[in-house]
Amino acid sequence: MHLSAIYANLNCTDLHRSERWFRRMFGRRCDRRPMPGLVEWRYQGGCGFQLFENPDDAGKGTLTLLVQDVRKEHERLSKIAPGQLEIGNGAPILRLHDPDGNLVVLAESGD
Repeated sequence: MHLSAIYANLNCTDLHRSERWFRRMFGRRCDRRPMPGLVEWRYQGGCGFQLFENPDDAGKGTLTLLVQDVRKEHERLSKIAPGQLEIGNGAPILRLHDPDGNLVVLAESGD
């Protein structure tokens, strides 16, 4: 199998409310709306994130994002998504919850 991209996906109950939350977290608007009830953010290297309006499965997912500086992201996000810095395997992580309770973890990439 040759993959050209991988997209993580979380379900939400209210796409507009959740899209606003992720827009603030990512610091930009979504890149695409490929179909009703779905928005996407695209990133380099063939990775991306999809947010899908699916109330039956909302709040049951986990998304882990690797970032260069968790402390910097914590400072930037503290007003919209409060969370405590933790140390996991010697590197800082930040656990956040989106409006539906999905877990979003920011972990330091070490790059």
